[in-house]
Amino acid sequence: MSLSNSDVVELTAWRRRLHTMPDVSGEEAETAREVMRFLSETGPDAVVEGIGGTGVAVVYDSGVPGMTVMLRAELDALPIEELGDPEHKSKVSGKSHMCGHDGHMATLAAVGRALGHRRPAKGRVVLLFQPAEETGAGAAAVLADDKFRDLTPDISLSLHNMPGIPLGHVHLKDGPTNCASRGMKIILTGKTAHAAWPETGISPVSAVARLLPALSGISAGSVENDDLVRATVTHVTIGELAAGISPAHGEIWVTLRTSTDDQMSALVEHAETMARDAAAADGLALALSYQDVFGHCINHPAAADILRAAMDAESVPHVAGQAYRASEDFGRFAKVSKSAMLFLGAGESHPALHNPTYDYPDDLIAIGARIFLAATRQVLD
Repeated sequence: MSLSNSDVVELTAWRRRLHTMPDVSGEEAETAREVMRFLSETGPDAVVEGIGGTGVAVVYDSGVPGMTVMLRAELDALPIEELGDPEHKSKVSGKSHMCGHDGHMATLAAVGRALGHRRPAKGRVVLLFQPAEETGAGAAAVLADDKFRDLTPDISLSLHNMPGIPLGHVHLKDGPTNCASRGMKIILTGKTAHAAWPETGISPVSAVARLLPALSGISAGSVENDDLVRATVTHVTIGELAAGISPAHGEIWVTLRTSTDDQMSALVEHAETMARDAAAADGLALALSYQDVFGHCINHPAAADILRAAMDAESVPHVAGQAYRASEDFGRFAKVSKSAMLFLGAGESHPALHNPTYDYPDDLIAIGARIFLAATRQVLD
């Protein structure tokens, strides 16, 4: 299951091609077609299209009974204008691969190349190219899709590149690795009035003014101790762009973030109570809704041990590291399999994820593929 130098050259070129043609969450049809085109030459035993929307699952089956190992990468890019100037710069205005999902796809394609040369001795490998990770909707849609039922893995593995970690080094810990989060929208509705007689209306201004510091003040714990609780106000609007109208409409968007799902349930209850109390105090109608809902990610020790043994076999340096505040929907696969995600260093001074000058380090393609291939050998050979 090795990769040749020509494989690495072609995979690097393909990663850069993907970088030029980003698709945002839910719109990854062209990226999915490109994945199927590129991997068709490896002769997979099955290709499942349209899984979870635009997702693709590429299957390499030994034909011998055994476990199913799923490796997952993400199809989607971000609604960010790329400000860097690589030769392979995004050709789509306002969209770019500023999280490295192009590199994650190339890593899985490298595994597909190797499996095309030689299948595992038993069981099968499923390469899942998942849609809509950035919105938190993709993994849930895959799991809800009937087409996934026949692909259900025993072991699920994934990686994410991480600037701030030395290039090619890995952080991998048991237990919580990524926070649960969700975007909460609070809408307060009253009654307009003439600005000269505001007392004849019902304004949300006072309620919004009280809620902003109260919500922003929710902060406790840390990811290091797996007990982070935090709320971050991301958007506020009140009324219309008119000097003569006392407003009737107020809107607050706040991101709720916790180390675990159990902590999220308590934080949601607390934030909703604050909103209800503020609305009731001023006679305002209240509407609450949520978007971009992510569950926590927790590494199963057995799955993490498989990755640690693979890194040892490939002489990839690794330490436990810590959990991250950022959210990731890979954790949903823990409901059906033992799962683990590692964080592969993109360099200590590399531009941060979602930074407009970020670009995936091509050297990571082969490193990630070596880890995944050693992991599949461990389980299936």
